[in-house]
Amino acid sequence: MLLVAVLLVGAVAGVAALVAVRLTRDGVTPVAQDEPGPVLLVSGYGGSTGSLAPLRRSLEAAGRDVVVVPPVGGGTVDIRTQAAALGREARAVLARFSASSVDVVGYSAGGVVARSWVRDFGGAGLARRVLSLGSPQHGTSLAELAVGVGVGCPAACRQLEPGSTLLRALNARDETPRGPLFVSVWSSADRVVVPPGSARLAGALDFTVQSVCPGARTSHGGLPGEPVVLAALGSTLGAGPARPPTGVRC
Repeated sequence: MLLVAVLLVGAVAGVAALVAVRLTRDGVTPVAQDEPGPVLLVSGYGGSTGSLAPLRRSLEAAGRDVVVVPPVGGGTVDIRTQAAALGREARAVLARFSASSVDVVGYSAGGVVARSWVRDFGGAGLARRVLSLGSPQHGTSLAELAVGVGVGCPAACRQLEPGSTLLRALNARDETPRGPLFVSVWSSADRVVVPPGSARLAGALDFTVQSVCPGARTSHGGLPGEPVVLAALGSTLGAGPARPPTGVRC
């Protein structure tokens, strides 16, 4: 009888712990949308931060505080490891700027890292807005090809294969979980995120470069410097409602 009682207590405690986790996860209190804080820029697969320079210049010219998140493991290690590191950087930035929230711009795989942080590593209560820029949120066939032919394909590469365990978990139920406002901007001419529509996020403000500038042939690598994208930094990351940019010189 004593053993049964111990087992019952343990079972009840386990259920209580699961309920507490669920309540904590589902009971996120979103941060204020009218108080923009610092902007974190997250690089893509491979970890090159040079491509983020146009984004940084544009944001700083608009008076925003900008921090480029140092890539972890060359941007090729487990995306969850990168997401946890993003969380540590976000908390440090909040303290540094005495801010109540951050905005995150994730370029390419960086957008997947940002979403992993929001869903599983505490970002839901810290991020105000998350801008996913040309991100393979549902995978890319290039990663699938790399896995199939057996070439060098590190952890993050394998996780960007369509239908990977990581992406199935991120896309289960709600693709844009409670917390920040999500925006996804992408190019229909992208040849790295294949198909380009993999960048779509259900529940996000979602638009293509071509919806603003028809006929644009913006490549994946050209997204950070694309006029539509730079204009979108102001129209989606400002204090007002997020919207596609207008008046862009195509």
